[in-house]
Amino acid sequence: MMMDWILLGVLYLSGCNISSCLLHQYHYVADPMNWTEAQTYCRVTYTDLATIENTEEKNQLITTVSSFENNTKVWIGLYTIIDWRWSDGYRGRGAEYRNWIIDHPTFYYVYNYFCVLSGNKQPWQANNCLANFPFICNNGTQLDPEFVFVNESMNWSRAQRYCRENFIDLATVRNATESQELQSLVLSNWAWIGLYRDPNIYWSDGSGSSFRYWDTGYNKILSSVACGVAALDNSGRWKFLPCETRLPFVCYSIPPLPVMRQVVKLRMKLEDSSVDLNDPAVKADILKKLQDRLKEKGVSGVTLKWREQPDGRVFHKEGKSSEKKKRQKTEL
Repeated sequence: MMMDWILLGVLYLSGCNISSCLLHQYHYVADPMNWTEAQTYCRVTYTDLATIENTEEKNQLITTVSSFENNTKVWIGLYTIIDWRWSDGYRGRGAEYRNWIIDHPTFYYVYNYFCVLSGNKQPWQANNCLANFPFICNNGTQLDPEFVFVNESMNWSRAQRYCRENFIDLATVRNATESQELQSLVLSNWAWIGLYRDPNIYWSDGSGSSFRYWDTGYNKILSSVACGVAALDNSGRWKFLPCETRLPFVCYSIPPLPVMRQVVKLRMKLEDSSVDLNDPAVKADILKKLQDRLKEKGVSGVTLKWREQPDGRVFHKEGKSSEKKKRQKTEL
């Protein structure tokens, strides 16, 4: 026997567009500081240096700064740790040897220059790891290398795999003598060697945001840490500068979100009259199923709660008088 019940529930929805919710409110600080000083100021006064998680927040930060400055660079919460390493893991004597091109920046084309080339009788330079070049393997030991030039163009990762499968690893270079020997083997203009680094890009507040808005220009950084700026003179695009540079900066705080409340009335039909819809376990199970349905539809930021009637119950059997009133309203 079917039984009609009325279900009353309350939806609490955060008052912003779910697909483009701005989680950060930005605050421009004109007083120039180095990056560490700016970070300390933001953490004491607001929440932290600016984190940017999507295009809407990027535009909001630009608007915030542009109301004060139209042609400046400002610190944001982005920073990187620059750690060049050898493919074979060598960290012994000579591991820090570098033969960079004169005035070669340690941090070069920040968004993709993470692998190193040696030229034909030329010093080293960083390049995009996805680019294809010949490469040099080591077929000896770390302390007694035997360099082998492979005249086949591959990206750095494929070259590394080839060297490990056919020799020992990509070449490690520990001193000027080994560098000259290696250069004399290069038959093309450039060849991969084993020096590389990971991106190691972080936000001050520990956010895992992967959103990026890079400037494509050069970044001449000669230290092991570099800090991020948004360049208003280049559409707010990001680049890295020495952290000791004194600049204005942008902090963020997390504004309280307004809450909208909506009451939703549903009619449910029971096939099993023995089920008590007011049982706490049953109510919890229904809530979970409704919440799962919302997630399937891509709706987030919504909280569902039951609204109890004065008698403490949520569900009430719908009487015949209610049916009659409904029919009258429908006829009108």
